[in-house]
Amino acid sequence: MTEPIGRRERKKAQTRKSLADAALQLFLDRGYDQVGVKDVADAADVSVTTLFKHFPCKEALVFDEDDDQESALVDAVRNRAAGRSIPQALREHVLLAGACATDPQFAAFNRLVQDNPALRDYAHRMWMRHEAAVARAIAEEVGAPEGDVTCAALARFAMEARRLIQHQPDRRRAAEEVFALLDHGWAAAHPRLG
Repeated sequence: MTEPIGRRERKKAQTRKSLADAALQLFLDRGYDQVGVKDVADAADVSVTTLFKHFPCKEALVFDEDDDQESALVDAVRNRAAGRSIPQALREHVLLAGACATDPQFAAFNRLVQDNPALRDYAHRMWMRHEAAVARAIAEEVGAPEGDVTCAALARFAMEARRLIQHQPDRRRAAEEVFALLDHGWAAAHPRLG
């Protein structure tokens, strides 16, 4: 049973969400480089000090769901359907994450990130921070020791594949080709485990 969230935690979460929502709206309306952290703090009716208690830098304001992404990646490995290989599960996760691309709000967000080198680089670094957690989950699933180089390699290649796939005109086809390559290599390294 989970503990109920206390008033203080609810208030912190509400402030964090207000900051992220205000930042995204300002960035979309005016452009990322034309908005300062003081503008965001003012729009959320908090001090700049409070903003930095919730977000370590301006770029982080754009990517409020970092912890959720890591959890979803690990779940994709651990809770995959019976008979589905780890590379297949990661492929589906990458495709599902990219499926939002047709949503107009997501498309605007994606343009904001892709058109700004600082945001694009931050997004990639943020995504790759999850590599170690994915590698640990893979190792646990196949009974390999922590730090196993094949598990680390699969995690690295799967995480990097997203960057390749998102720039292809047919993302599904690209994902299928990239992850088929990973799947066949993975099957050779761990034929009994998938």
